[in-house]
Amino acid sequence: MKKEDKYKVEKDEILSIFNDNHKGRYGYRRITLEMRNRGYIINHKTVARLMQIMGLQSIQRPKRRYNSYQGTIGKIADNLLKRDFKAEKPNQKWATDVTEFKVNNDKLYLSPIVDLFNGEVISFNLSRHPVFNQVVDMLEKAFDKIPDNTNLILHSDQGWQYQMKQYQYLLEQKGIRQSMSRKGNCLDNACAENFFGILKSELYYIKEKEYKNIEELLSKFEILEKVKFEIRNNTVTIKEYKKGRDCW
Repeated sequence: MKKEDKYKVEKDEILSIFNDNHKGRYGYRRITLEMRNRGYIINHKTVARLMQIMGLQSIQRPKRRYNSYQGTIGKIADNLLKRDFKAEKPNQKWATDVTEFKVNNDKLYLSPIVDLFNGEVISFNLSRHPVFNQVVDMLEKAFDKIPDNTNLILHSDQGWQYQMKQYQYLLEQKGIRQSMSRKGNCLDNACAENFFGILKSELYYIKEKEYKNIEELLSKFEILEKVKFEIRNNTVTIKEYKKGRDCW
């Protein structure tokens, strides 16, 4: 007599989550969170083991990433955030970084500001080159949405853009406290790293070979105005503003 599979219900649910609108983008951590959202009491190790048994593997993110660090060229701010990625209210803690997308021989650079309270993209700029004006434009768009002297924290890594005197002056004039990761410590800005990882998994990696040119990819960035990126338990997940609609 065949032994009953005590995880049959959980396996069916995992398969449903894996295939349902996610097209293989969800790994065991995000599937665990979704399982818990659906009322299942299960830990991530069990989900990982069941996915391995079922032969389910999410799309892997390439390790290579754009690095804006060029050494110490200006003032390095203190790490005020100290990996405390939780905010009690909107516009208390923001995070920013720059990431690169590549289609054939063309590149596109994204510079966003994300609110750590709810994962909302406060502002962003897309540019063919990682230039300082890209960051200035992003700041100006964000500044239009808040009053002066909020005393919020804007965290980044030690990229050259954030060491510029003009960048630091703009923050000071607006009443924003600058915070920087420690040198070579990407975990200090894990919220931004996770944001980019999820965004690229949802938008880029799954269709990377299908994009014919950078313009096709550029047209997809309307997602940043349609969804919010929810940050919970140091994990970033996409939550649609309009439920029931596929963003793609």
